[in-house]
Amino acid sequence: GKHRIVIPCLGHFKEEYEKVSKLYMNNRIRTTKYTLLNFLPRNLFEQFHRVANLYFLFLVVLNWVPLVEAFQKEITMLPLVAVLTIIAVKDGLEDYSKYKMDKQINNLLTKVYSR
Repeated sequence: GKHRIVIPCLGHFKEEYEKVSKLYMNNRIRTTKYTLLNFLPRNLFEQFHRVANLYFLFLVVLNWVPLVEAFQKEITMLPLVAVLTIIAVKDGLEDYSKYKMDKQINNLLTKVYSR
């Protein structure tokens, strides 16, 4: 069968631990969806999967055509921009609270069995 080698991060085993631990992923918990770099594109991508947002986007694009223009271009954009902004703020706050909870869990003290 498969065997697992556990090397303690103590005393004279420290160098061996550093060498072996580079080969494996860490065991940190990450439940967040976004990072600072991908928040805006990923959030917009997810929001435009909703039919209502696509409908309002269609109205905004359609209103830019001079023959079909029913309202001022800026007025047509207001509902869409407001909804996208509110949902983005809500998603950002939820993701930040997940980040804080993950950080708290990842920094918990654990007990290690040692003979």
